[in-house]
Amino acid sequence: MVVTVGPDARAVPTVIAMNQTRVSASSGLLDGKVALVTGGSRGLGLQMATAFAAAGADVVIASRKLASCEEAAASISAQTGRRALPVACHVGHWDELDDLVETVYDEFGRVDVLVNNAGMSPLYPSLAEVTEELFDKVVAINFKAPFRLSALVGERMKAAGGGSIINISSMAAVRPSPRELPYGGAKAALNAVTMGFARALGPEVRVNTIMAGPFLTDISKAWDLDAFEEQARAFPLRRGGRPEEIVGAAMYFATDASSFTTGSVLAVDGGTTLPA
Repeated sequence: MVVTVGPDARAVPTVIAMNQTRVSASSGLLDGKVALVTGGSRGLGLQMATAFAAAGADVVIASRKLASCEEAAASISAQTGRRALPVACHVGHWDELDDLVETVYDEFGRVDVLVNNAGMSPLYPSLAEVTEELFDKVVAINFKAPFRLSALVGERMKAAGGGSIINISSMAAVRPSPRELPYGGAKAALNAVTMGFARALGPEVRVNTIMAGPFLTDISKAWDLDAFEEQARAFPLRRGGRPEEIVGAAMYFATDASSFTTGSVLAVDGGTTLPA
């Protein structure tokens, strides 16, 4: 189910069609490039990986379940004709990140675009009932993994003379609800290190963050959509985001269109983080 609220909803199909046209028109912008997308088998990650392939890149789909990665990779290859490599990796495990990077460089010899997209925000009954295990898992996937991958891949990018790292953060980094405090804290840390990595890896490597709002991916099926529809009435755009609507920002950061942009945190959230 996709929630659209108010008169602005009539414009949504037109907006999506425009975004899809832009992706098609962008073909060639990433010719000869290699993009690694964590959490790339579904949701926003799949949308970005598909767009990069449509623009000429070979892509690596990394996620915890190999079967899901293989399915996504096959779909991308069929749609775009580009090579899509599925790699099973639990990004919350430090040693698996090292193995992932070695696998990608053994296969392609380079990474030009790294998207740290994998994330998780499990529910908990109350703040006092947040376990150490849950807390550590959330921090590992949402912060430790992007830190480690940015260090491993970023240094190789810098030595090779260029690259782009794109972190996927959340509006919870600046406006967390009580039900997502560990997640919000981890994403706030990700926003902060974006600037540090931009300094450490520049001028060769650009490091930026997309701070995503409520996108209606498959994860949203677990939401109380009636409650979300009511909440969305207060959003400037009065709806949740369609997964395709992440593509414009991702393509901007992945290509030379953002050649003078680094250390940036771009909100793609329908205005939900604007002051009330």
